[in-house]
Amino acid sequence: MASPPPATVDARGYLEDVRERVDRWLDAALPRAGTGPGRLAEAMRYSVFAGGKRLRPAMVLAACEAVGGDPRAALPFAGAVELVHTYSLVHDDLPSMDDDDLRRGKPTSHRVFGEATAILAGDALHSLAFELILDRVEPPTLACGLARDLACAAGVGGMVGGQVEDLASTGQKPDEAHLERMHAGKTAALFAASCEGGGRAGGGTPARLEALRRFGRELGLAFQIVDDVLDVTGTAESLGKTPGKDRRATKMTYVALEGVPAARARARRRLEAALAALATLPAPAALTALARYVVERDR
Repeated sequence: MASPPPATVDARGYLEDVRERVDRWLDAALPRAGTGPGRLAEAMRYSVFAGGKRLRPAMVLAACEAVGGDPRAALPFAGAVELVHTYSLVHDDLPSMDDDDLRRGKPTSHRVFGEATAILAGDALHSLAFELILDRVEPPTLACGLARDLACAAGVGGMVGGQVEDLASTGQKPDEAHLERMHAGKTAALFAASCEGGGRAGGGTPARLEALRRFGRELGLAFQIVDDVLDVTGTAESLGKTPGKDRRATKMTYVALEGVPAARARARRRLEAALAALATLPAPAALTALARYVVERDR
């Protein structure tokens, strides 16, 4: 008897469902506007709820499902990942970094609240992410493991270190090895931690966690390549942020290295490598759909 066809998932529908669940959780977890010092709570909520696809939280929940876990167990980690991602966007948009006026189709945090409050709101989101993991994940050994994984992905060996390399490479001749190292930290580290952490919350075996980590890394590299392509081909309306900034700032990208068609082909190769890593997982349908969405998206 032939085996049944693999289950399929609508990526956009899955993302919408995750966004509703995660946003409800974050709404309850974040301080209410009007509480605390100054406009800090308002600034935190402004950036978190300014929009966004909730792709990284979706990968957390999908990875939990992929190893046969209950995604409810991964929800605190999914929320924490989104807080860390949002903090990074607030800081990336600052005048001292990318100096952007638009994020997710709305004025950036520092344009609304001032630069100092935006910096502090980002700091507060970063701190709150770890507070929520340690307070709301059981057992404590799982909470500590997830907190460590997220800290490593966000720190000097991950997102922050990659961003430093990005800033330092501005104006330099594009170099393939440098680009992969930079993207592995700046983008892929948080993707890998999201997938591995979701699998950890779902009780995945070490072999399955390693498969999820590989998947996340490859998909994160593909995501950044597509992001750089869209900076050239997209519009402010479709992207929700200012297009063309990489070229104007002479950023090092794969588009600058080899052009749009070759960069797209490179992203597709990374996608295939990501999908290959899922071969041994029992329920990878949602992750597969999200991966294809990442590479085929136009925004």
